[in-house]
Amino acid sequence: MRTRLPDTLAGEAREIAETALRACVHCGMCNATCPTYQLTGEELMGPRGRIYLMKQALEGEPVTELTREALDACLGCRACETTCPSGVQYHRLFEVGQAAVLEAAPRPATGRLQRAAIRALALSPVFGMLSGLGRALRPLLPGALKDKVPPPPGPAARPPVRHQRRMVLLTGCVQSGAAPHFNAVAARILDQFGITLVEAPQAGCCGAVPGHLDARDQARTLARRNLDAWAPHLEDGAEAVLVTSSGCGTYLHDYPDLLRDDPAYLDRARRLAALVRDPVEVLETLPLAAAARPAQPRIAVHEPCSLQHGLKLAGRIPALLRRLGYDPQPVADSHLCCGSAGAWSLLNPEMAGRLRDARLEALHAGEPAAVYTANIGCWMHLSAGAPAPLKHWLEAVEDVLPRAR
Repeated sequence: MRTRLPDTLAGEAREIAETALRACVHCGMCNATCPTYQLTGEELMGPRGRIYLMKQALEGEPVTELTREALDACLGCRACETTCPSGVQYHRLFEVGQAAVLEAAPRPATGRLQRAAIRALALSPVFGMLSGLGRALRPLLPGALKDKVPPPPGPAARPPVRHQRRMVLLTGCVQSGAAPHFNAVAARILDQFGITLVEAPQAGCCGAVPGHLDARDQARTLARRNLDAWAPHLEDGAEAVLVTSSGCGTYLHDYPDLLRDDPAYLDRARRLAALVRDPVEVLETLPLAAAARPAQPRIAVHEPCSLQHGLKLAGRIPALLRRLGYDPQPVADSHLCCGSAGAWSLLNPEMAGRLRDARLEALHAGEPAAVYTANIGCWMHLSAGAPAPLKHWLEAVEDVLPRAR
């Protein structure tokens, strides 16, 4: 695709835009795996159409509300990147292109306030209290609010710090309030293999929530805070940063892009990105052995978009669980998004509900005893209306391991 980018777009942002736009050959294969294109059949609601709109904005052509709405409808699932035969890095282009669109066509006050409210709530300690209150009052809530209440968390007990081999855990924001057991179960499992997981109290949100909601400066501040908080642990021998939610893991891998204009932190961001690990990458290296066959081996595994298309770890969780005696059932169209996409489901409830219903139908087609996922947003979103229990996949691992000593 030929480009006519103005001189005002400079530096790495220009390079990102030129590289992505020139790589696109208009083939449209991306539309075949785009959730919003599948729902609407509209060209502007697919990656190819959005690329044209971003190109126009970056080249200084008029930008309308329609352009902004088409970009807002993108889930950021990155399925198009996995499909693209030309290797277009759509998510990098989107970050540059959306900034140009919002500069030319700013959001109305209601849209800005809505996003600001979501950011504030997600990053607030109050979120955990509201989650608990919502669970207690769930039977009394109207249907729309019931769907937003997260499921009850699992056991949060953690082993003591006792091993020389250590990894750092991302604490997170929404996860720490709604599902602290994600990190707790990871700590209990790895403790059995001589690995202690520690959290840095000064660290917190990975930055994805504000980064995806028009507040990239805030995301950069959070990224710097995390890098500062983890540095002493990494310098003292911690071998990795373990992230139990794949969406957060994907965002940490993108820190070099986020901080590309910050010479004080760019090299640190690159080193950190190389040390980020998903639990499946660690458990694959350990001598896992089930103590007994699972009581209910017939399961379904929901592989989040961030796991498949961001971290490129598709198929590895089902394979690991199969080693432990589980029988993961086939899931139709497993590449399609469940509709969570962080806060996207709050901003696009109608499409999010349709995507969720389709995923739930596919996940339960094989009549599993339980469904396992790998991301906090998907866990919360899919829990509404799920016939079978919805859990983090690490809980399936812990269920069959020998009991901790």
